[in-house]
Amino acid sequence: MPIALWQPSPEEQEKTLLTRFSKKVQERYELSDCEYSTLHQWSIDYPELFWKEVWRDCEVRSSAECSKVMSKSKFSEKIGMEPSGWFEGVRLNFAENLLARGKDENEAISFTGENGSTSSLSYAELRDIVAKCASGLKSLGVSKNDRVAAVIPNCPEAVIGMLATASLGAIWSSCSPDFGINGIYDRLGQISPKILITVNAYYYNGKEHDCLLKIREIVIRIPSIESVFIVPFTETIIKFKGNEQAWGKLLNSSACTVNFAQLPFDHPLYILYSSGTTGLPKSIVHGAGGTLLKHLTEHRYHTDVHPGDRIFFFTTCGWMMWNWLVSSLASGATLILYDGAPGFPDIGRMWRLIDEQQITHFGTSPKFLGAVSKAGHSPKLNHKLESLRAILSTGSPLPADLFSWVYAEVAYVPLMSIAGGTDIAGCFMGGNPNLPVYSEELQCKILGMNTLAYNTDGESVVCEKGELVCADPFPSMPIYFWNDADGKKYHKAYFEKFPGVWTHGDFIEITERGGIIVYGRSDTVLNPGGVRIGTAEIYRPVEEMKEIEDSLVVAQPWESDVRIVLFVVLRDGIRLDENLVAKIKTVILSDTTPRHVPARILAIPDVPRTISGKKVEKAALQTIKGEDIENTSALANPGSLEHFSKLSEELRK
Repeated sequence: MPIALWQPSPEEQEKTLLTRFSKKVQERYELSDCEYSTLHQWSIDYPELFWKEVWRDCEVRSSAECSKVMSKSKFSEKIGMEPSGWFEGVRLNFAENLLARGKDENEAISFTGENGSTSSLSYAELRDIVAKCASGLKSLGVSKNDRVAAVIPNCPEAVIGMLATASLGAIWSSCSPDFGINGIYDRLGQISPKILITVNAYYYNGKEHDCLLKIREIVIRIPSIESVFIVPFTETIIKFKGNEQAWGKLLNSSACTVNFAQLPFDHPLYILYSSGTTGLPKSIVHGAGGTLLKHLTEHRYHTDVHPGDRIFFFTTCGWMMWNWLVSSLASGATLILYDGAPGFPDIGRMWRLIDEQQITHFGTSPKFLGAVSKAGHSPKLNHKLESLRAILSTGSPLPADLFSWVYAEVAYVPLMSIAGGTDIAGCFMGGNPNLPVYSEELQCKILGMNTLAYNTDGESVVCEKGELVCADPFPSMPIYFWNDADGKKYHKAYFEKFPGVWTHGDFIEITERGGIIVYGRSDTVLNPGGVRIGTAEIYRPVEEMKEIEDSLVVAQPWESDVRIVLFVVLRDGIRLDENLVAKIKTVILSDTTPRHVPARILAIPDVPRTISGKKVEKAALQTIKGEDIENTSALANPGSLEHFSKLSEELRK
């Protein structure tokens, strides 16, 4: 039996919002106990009652009551073309719910820039400036269903713009400013925004990067953009051109209150985008009510976010974790925003931020934790970290060595590995303040999510690897895809593999404890000799090696089968010789099986990644095979594919 790395005390469990909610449900519905497994089972057996209780417990604000919580118990064949069937008759506003809970005097946003700049807004100040921004947008003719887009750093103006947009019933969509011209156009060009909010420039890794040159090209390409508002994010003087105006001109100084448009539960709130390496990114439209309920559930019950907590996630405005983070305002928390490189000027920057900002919930990625570990930096020895109550990690599977490292070198707090995605604006599985933490495992299935692992025959399995599916509807499903009137793209994305069941595209195992191990994306599963191997099974032992900085693995078609090819990024001063190749194979074999051992191991200078930091195995394999990559603008480092092109001849041997 595995040993728990962290275990909550009875006193700690008693104080959690999850415990409070569990007791309410147990008493009201006469459940046998308050165990999480009991509560989760009840949440999927009685979804209508569960979501009604979430609504009640979280004190969701609405101007019209619900006539029926859930009218569809199964996924509709017309999903993406008709109302979801959740909370019929309700009228609410997303922004109103985010701004309702925080006390006037409490800090709503605290911002730190890479260059050391800081700013802060109380809840009263945030409400005031959102009112001014909303009034300014309204004066420009922005109304329900219009799109307001932003190419913007993770700064207060992004939050203000989103809340103002949502208050009017318009739709918000944002990209990180480090996207290239094509990356921005491939996203915003699909949705024809009316207003664009941006910055003059931004800082990353000690350098200032201009933003306006590409924005001006974007405005030419997207004729629907009527006005561009520029935030002076750096000290570089702005020379306005065409329809450009200063951010301050958008803020109507006479407005003092927000008139929140009351809208249906499914009213569109966000347009988020898939990575899009195999074509144009999917434009995924999320509804206000579903997003709100999903985030409230995850923040309060799974992350234990209380009013006054200070929550941080290292993210950009081009990743759904930004949307997830911002929703913690609905729990009365303080948003800790940071924009810049996480390792600048040194690897201790994020850990100093925890102390400076008294962060209670610290969100990061395996890539960052791995970089800190390999740099030999001990956060526990170099920083106080006394405010820290939870560490969250997402973006890729968290390997065993980093679980151990966190508890040895960071803090004894719950390490919540979470997984879901842009498609649902939230998580299928994640953290739990009332459950122990086991190495490599996500602690639990998220409440209200009937998450299962399916084998190739479409049967639910436990303690076996399988495809991540969700067997029943949930409120945060996309309401539709943009420009997908017949719903064909929607159905192809989620319901093609197992009809009538949401298939997410992850390869997982549900353990006997109810935890989940993620092995990687199912479309990158390696299948030599018919044996399914998740890429994470190879990444884990390889990236623990001190000689290896990063790695990428693909299944190359070979002699009527496939063979595993491993690419490694070596640390400075290391050479891939026969001895190191043999060592890598031995390490993999000792941790896995002979089938996991790569047939070829080659060195590369860089691993292709999306802008949100995810490895892109598929693009590398396509390059090796001589196939065109439809959308390299989705990559943070498209030049990395050149190395695979050069190696394609070598890999024919």
